Amino acid sequence: MNILETQVLIIGGGITGTGIARDLTLRGISCMVVEKNDINAGASGSNHGLLHSGARYVLHDAGTATECMEESRILKQIAPQCIENTGGLFVAVKGDAESYIADFPALCAAAGISVRPVDTIDALEAEPALSRNIIAAYETTDAVVDPFRLSLENISHAVQLGATLICYTIVTGFTVFKNRIRSAALLNTQTGETLAVKADHFVNAAGAWTGEIAGLAGISLPMVYSKGTLIITHQRIARRVINRLRPPTDGDILAPGGTVSIAGTTSVPIHDLGSLHPTSEEVDLVIREASSMLPELNNTEFIRAFSGVRPLPGSHDNEDGRAISRGYVLIDHAAGGVENFVTITGGKLTTYRLMAEKTVDLICSHMNISRSCRTRTLPLPAHDACRWSEPGLSPRYWLKTRKPGDLLLCECEMVPVSAIDCILESMEHQSVPPGLRSLGIRSRIGKGPCQGAYCSIRTIAYLYDKGVLKGDKGLVDMIAFLRERWKGMHPVLWGERLKHAELQEAIHCGLFETELQK
Repeated sequence: MNILETQVLIIGGGITGTGIARDLTLRGISCMVVEKNDINAGASGSNHGLLHSGARYVLHDAGTATECMEESRILKQIAPQCIENTGGLFVAVKGDAESYIADFPALCAAAGISVRPVDTIDALEAEPALSRNIIAAYETTDAVVDPFRLSLENISHAVQLGATLICYTIVTGFTVFKNRIRSAALLNTQTGETLAVKADHFVNAAGAWTGEIAGLAGISLPMVYSKGTLIITHQRIARRVINRLRPPTDGDILAPGGTVSIAGTTSVPIHDLGSLHPTSEEVDLVIREASSMLPELNNTEFIRAFSGVRPLPGSHDNEDGRAISRGYVLIDHAAGGVENFVTITGGKLTTYRLMAEKTVDLICSHMNISRSCRTRTLPLPAHDACRWSEPGLSPRYWLKTRKPGDLLLCECEMVPVSAIDCILESMEHQSVPPGLRSLGIRSRIGKGPCQGAYCSIRTIAYLYDKGVLKGDKGLVDMIAFLRERWKGMHPVLWGERLKHAELQEAIHCGLFETELQK
């Protein structure tokens, strides 16, 4: 068994884990990140990408509202390449509670959040897709962030500073001696290789699997899991983030996603993390609720739906996900008998940097290190290989700089060979195994209207031509990739979507004798 050593082992490669890695390396502390799948495989990659102004939480969670407001301002300054500063509108329609509408400005002011009333006529002129039944509107500082690029930029900077990323590897156990974890046993799920990592400190940032990781150290950590389902429109419906001006509930957000819009979300208690997928009923619910403020959704073509799970610390006696605070929880397990083990869970994508800062502050206090956090003011460097997840970037880049032989592998999103080459080089540097899923996380492959029907074949063929894939690995990889896309296509199969699905079935099930509906 290989034995590796580092100062801090971070378990979880979502936005919190990658943010912690960057913060640690900036303070001169060596670290490794171990992830059971790939970067952003969990909740960090299954959200609407909303950079919260905080206004959504002013009624029941003022502390989280203020944190979102402050962190949103910081991220706009340090990571502008990851953010589209759209601005936002909170709108109420006929029938919404007038008491909440009246209280909203004062609640925002109490949390330090700036909002501005907008005449409904002006709101309709700015956003024509809004319902003519709106009765109030407030302008906010909401924005949208590319969650994939944000995580990729964080881990790229951390690796550049000396961190190590280990993907497709699970933690199978801890060796605990005299109230301290000495090492973690790891298993590579693709190769079957086992290894051990010795570290001074261990960070549990495993998201929905936080409770399982804590259990390996003999610690009970109750968690509540809330599934949120969102749907992606074929075209962008609004310039700004649109929020329903009411207490948070289902189908009350529409967020721009580059060339599309993302509508959601839901909150459904779940217990089985292994069967997470959207349903037609949830899609219908989102459309029904969201169309009250955006009637155009009733006649919109949807590309796909997707679901993420919110890991919320709490007891199963209270499974109402919306009633649980969206604030983060940082736990020092020294009180529970494990001195060098901490858990960070909950929180929002918007507050990841703050969560990382507080986690690293705690680790430094245990290690008697007095180096201060630098991520509050130090810009997040932009790396070439990280930019390809941005919607709409490839067409602009390819049309402007294309060279002979730089063929398009994905016509929907216009992803060229040169982009894939750039990403592959970065993945090799980070020891991430190549494949459609890893390329899809780092680019727009498979995210257009065809949902991988054509680009999956072209990309796999290109990987074979480069010698990156051998044997039947490409076919196995393509089937797994398309099955994941199918989970999102199935709940929105009507109209043009149904025609696309029938064509995809003819291509893949007929030509390759594959079965996607598993």
